[in-house]
Amino acid sequence: MKIFIQFVIVLVPSTIFAQFTGQISSEFNSIRQNGVTSIAATGDTVWISPSLNRNINNSPEWFRPVGIDFIDESNARVFSLDVNRDTVVAGLGFISETLAGLQPAGFGYYFSVDGGNSWRFSDFLLDLSVDEDTTFLYGGTTYVRKRIIVPEQSPPYNTVFRGDVVFSANWASGLLRSTDFGDSWERVVLPPFGVSELIPENNDYFWQDCLVTSSNPCEPVNIYNSVRDDNLKGFSVLIDSKNRVWYGSAGGINISNNALTAPIDSIRWRNVGFDNSNKGLLARWIIEIKEDISTGRVWMTNWKAEGTGSPFEGLDRNGIVFTEDGGYTFKRRLIDRRISAITFKDGYVFAGGDDGLFISSDGGDSWIQSPQIRSANTFLKNSTRFNGATTSTNRIWIGTTDGLISTDDFGKTWEITRVNFPLSGGNTYSPNAKSVLTYAYPNPYSPNEHEIVRIRYDVTKEGNVKVRIFDFGMNLVRDIENTYRLEGSYESIWDGIDNLGRKVANGPYFYIIETKNKTIDGKILLIE
Repeated sequence: MKIFIQFVIVLVPSTIFAQFTGQISSEFNSIRQNGVTSIAATGDTVWISPSLNRNINNSPEWFRPVGIDFIDESNARVFSLDVNRDTVVAGLGFISETLAGLQPAGFGYYFSVDGGNSWRFSDFLLDLSVDEDTTFLYGGTTYVRKRIIVPEQSPPYNTVFRGDVVFSANWASGLLRSTDFGDSWERVVLPPFGVSELIPENNDYFWQDCLVTSSNPCEPVNIYNSVRDDNLKGFSVLIDSKNRVWYGSAGGINISNNALTAPIDSIRWRNVGFDNSNKGLLARWIIEIKEDISTGRVWMTNWKAEGTGSPFEGLDRNGIVFTEDGGYTFKRRLIDRRISAITFKDGYVFAGGDDGLFISSDGGDSWIQSPQIRSANTFLKNSTRFNGATTSTNRIWIGTTDGLISTDDFGKTWEITRVNFPLSGGNTYSPNAKSVLTYAYPNPYSPNEHEIVRIRYDVTKEGNVKVRIFDFGMNLVRDIENTYRLEGSYESIWDGIDNLGRKVANGPYFYIIETKNKTIDGKILLIE
């Protein structure tokens, strides 16, 4: 019997102090936001959220499509992406202001078949008519479905396609399918929570809902309601190399060998939930599903979900698992790490999330944690979360809360891409911005929320550069740098700490940059 030993070498990044990084590029065609959650690649082409930026062959310039008015002119943003050659499918969502607070919501879908030169929009599926029939057939039996009339809590967290068939994993709307490449959509029937199999031959499925009566606050009734049933609520969906469909929900993993082609009323599913077995899932929330084509392993992230009243309360754990037998048994990795994204290349596995970025060089059997990500000219904050990952022909790409990172040597060195706002007049999203000598971002700045503030400036004549921070009374607070620099654009970093290692108080602070031929200054408003 072959025994696999899992181990994690934790490399703790050093504490961030005020520090200089290096020359900063000043491309006009920039990405739109530093927070990148969705990312997909085909060949040497990479697409990223939140605004459908495209890059080919790791070019310093990023393409901004036209014809995506809902992204450019409204609050719609890309929540999910899938690409294959020149075909792109993007699931759109937005943040809705409701009486219950801010809620993620479904918006619709963009489709392109020419590499992003033109786009077609598909509306998000809702039940708009109060008289609309919400009964449905499964296996010849008629059931009742709860009407979904609002897009709130239904963003398309994951979107995949194969030919003209598109699947979208949504929370409150469940799993949606289009068989005509987005011209129309239908709701896919899934097993009730805790039921291991959904097959057309059975005719007694019960999706429990509550009917409130004067005598009973929750009388069980059979209504297909994705808001109530955890196994209907979706996070992720995969079409694997064997044309099986995998649907990750709040109720575990659902696997179908005919969902790609069968009518809705005859799709078969097998559900695997959390049962605390040593060859089972670590937890039942399945956030990401990816297939490593080179090994045939299907990987998925597991997030803890068992609450008060559950027989498994306190037994589930964060981590990732893979299966080599179609979801009958699972092997566990990175236990107690909350992972959001997985990708593969040449035997390497990259897995990132709230707890850092982890790299395996042997297909996922042993792991190291990456130290703080640095490039030649900048670095990621220690608090960075890793949200999405993909692989192009020659590079691994990972979307983070602090920019986009990529590597062509399996993490030995990195390139970091962030929103670029040149001092000499803006970028493609703000082309008419005025030229400035310097700026600091974010500003206002909170050390607890933002960790660091970056100070941008140009050196127009090589020589010594001194950057210092002063308080409102012009007392020296911090020496940032005192170094010889070539001509170019630069960033310096401050972490809200003074020269004695103490956190500074709230208030305005001034930075002064002395270069060979000029002195420039700016203000930072620090607010905890």
